[in-house]
Amino acid sequence: MTTMWLPRVAGAVTAAYGLAVTARPAFLLGPCGWSSDDPAARALARMVGLRDAASGLALVAAPGPGAMRLVIAVRACSDLADTVVVGTTLRGQTQRGKAIAVTAGWGLLCAATAAATVRR
Repeated sequence: MTTMWLPRVAGAVTAAYGLAVTARPAFLLGPCGWSSDDPAARALARMVGLRDAASGLALVAAPGPGAMRLVIAVRACSDLADTVVVGTTLRGQTQRGKAIAVTAGWGLLCAATAAATVRR
Protein backbone atom coordinates (compact mmCIF):
# COMPACT_ATOMS: atom_id res chain seq x y z
CA MET A 1 0.00 0.00 0.00
CA THR A 2 1.26 3.48 -0.81
CA THR A 3 0.51 6.73 0.92
CA MET A 4 0.41 8.83 -2.24
CA TRP A 5 -1.54 11.51 -0.43
CA LEU A 6 1.55 12.68 1.46
CA PRO A 7 3.46 13.97 -1.61
CA ARG A 8 0.22 15.47 -2.92
CA VAL A 9 -0.20 17.44 0.32
CA ALA A 10 3.43 18.62 0.08
CA GLY A 11 2.71 19.63 -3.52
CA ALA A 12 -0.38 21.58 -2.54
CA VAL A 13 1.53 23.41 0.22
CA THR A 14 4.37 24.15 -2.21
CA ALA A 15 1.94 25.46 -4.83
CA ALA A 16 0.23 27.67 -2.24
CA TYR A 17 3.57 29.09 -1.13
CA GLY A 18 4.58 29.70 -4.74
CA LEU A 19 1.35 31.56 -5.44
CA ALA A 20 1.79 33.60 -2.26
CA VAL A 21 5.32 34.61 -3.31
CA THR A 22 4.04 35.45 -6.79
CA ALA A 23 1.41 37.74 -5.30
CA ARG A 24 3.68 39.18 -2.58
CA PRO A 25 7.38 38.82 -3.43
CA ALA A 26 8.25 40.16 0.04
CA PHE A 27 7.42 36.67 1.42
CA LEU A 28 10.60 35.44 -0.25
CA LEU A 29 12.67 38.62 -0.35
CA GLY A 30 12.18 39.79 3.24
CA PRO A 31 13.68 36.78 5.02
CA CYS A 32 16.71 37.03 2.71
CA GLY A 33 17.16 40.69 3.57
CA TRP A 34 16.46 41.82 0.01
CA SER A 35 14.35 44.85 -0.75
CA SER A 36 10.94 44.30 -2.29
CA ASP A 37 11.25 47.86 -3.65
CA ASP A 38 13.62 46.59 -6.37
CA PRO A 39 11.67 45.65 -9.53
CA ALA A 40 14.35 43.13 -10.57
CA ALA A 41 14.21 41.40 -7.18
CA ARG A 42 10.40 41.24 -7.35
CA ALA A 43 10.61 39.74 -10.85
CA LEU A 44 13.09 37.11 -9.69
CA ALA A 45 10.95 36.24 -6.66
CA ARG A 46 7.90 35.89 -8.90
CA MET A 47 9.81 33.56 -11.24
CA VAL A 48 10.72 31.35 -8.30
CA GLY A 49 7.14 31.55 -7.01
CA LEU A 50 5.68 30.49 -10.35
CA ARG A 51 8.20 27.65 -10.62
CA ASP A 52 7.21 26.43 -7.18
CA ALA A 53 3.52 26.75 -7.99
CA ALA A 54 3.94 24.77 -11.23
CA SER A 55 6.02 22.01 -9.65
CA GLY A 56 3.67 21.82 -6.67
CA LEU A 57 0.65 21.45 -8.94
CA ALA A 58 2.52 18.82 -10.97
CA LEU A 59 3.04 16.88 -7.76
CA VAL A 60 -0.65 17.12 -6.91
CA ALA A 61 -1.64 15.94 -10.40
CA ALA A 62 1.00 13.22 -10.93
CA PRO A 63 -0.87 10.18 -12.23
CA GLY A 64 1.20 7.48 -10.57
CA PRO A 65 4.20 6.65 -8.41
CA GLY A 66 6.79 6.89 -11.21
CA ALA A 67 5.63 10.32 -12.35
CA MET A 68 5.37 11.42 -8.75
CA ARG A 69 8.96 10.39 -8.02
CA LEU A 70 10.14 12.34 -11.07
CA VAL A 71 8.31 15.49 -9.92
CA ILE A 72 9.67 15.01 -6.40
CA ALA A 73 13.19 14.84 -7.84
CA VAL A 74 12.62 18.05 -9.81
CA ARG A 75 11.26 19.80 -6.69
CA ALA A 76 14.12 18.63 -4.50
CA CYS A 77 16.75 19.63 -7.09
CA SER A 78 15.13 23.05 -7.49
CA ASP A 79 15.30 23.59 -3.74
CA LEU A 80 18.90 22.35 -3.66
CA ALA A 81 19.76 24.88 -6.38
CA ASP A 82 17.99 27.60 -4.37
CA THR A 83 20.04 26.60 -1.32
CA VAL A 84 23.32 26.88 -3.22
CA VAL A 85 22.43 30.22 -4.82
CA VAL A 86 21.03 31.79 -1.66
CA GLY A 87 23.89 30.45 0.45
CA THR A 88 26.46 31.84 -1.96
CA THR A 89 24.70 35.18 -2.40
CA LEU A 90 24.16 35.77 1.32
CA ARG A 91 27.69 34.80 2.38
CA GLY A 92 28.68 36.93 5.37
CA GLN A 93 25.14 38.17 6.05
CA THR A 94 23.03 37.39 9.11
CA GLN A 95 20.10 36.10 7.02
CA ARG A 96 22.21 33.36 5.41
CA GLY A 97 21.59 30.61 7.97
CA LYS A 98 17.85 31.17 8.03
CA ALA A 99 17.59 31.29 4.24
CA ILE A 100 19.64 28.11 3.86
CA ALA A 101 17.54 26.35 6.49
CA VAL A 102 14.30 27.29 4.72
CA THR A 103 15.40 26.32 1.20
CA ALA A 104 17.11 23.13 2.34
CA GLY A 105 14.14 22.31 4.56
CA TRP A 106 11.70 22.52 1.66
CA GLY A 107 13.98 20.28 -0.41
CA LEU A 108 14.37 17.71 2.34
CA LEU A 109 10.64 17.72 3.06
CA CYS A 110 9.84 17.11 -0.60
CA ALA A 111 12.54 14.45 -0.96
CA ALA A 112 11.26 12.64 2.14
CA THR A 113 7.82 12.26 0.56
CA ALA A 114 9.33 9.99 -2.11
CA ALA A 115 9.23 7.16 0.43
CA ALA A 116 5.44 7.43 0.38
CA THR A 117 5.39 6.43 -3.29
CA VAL A 118 6.90 2.98 -2.66
CA ARG A 119 4.62 -0.01 -2.14
CA ARG A 120 5.09 -1.67 1.24
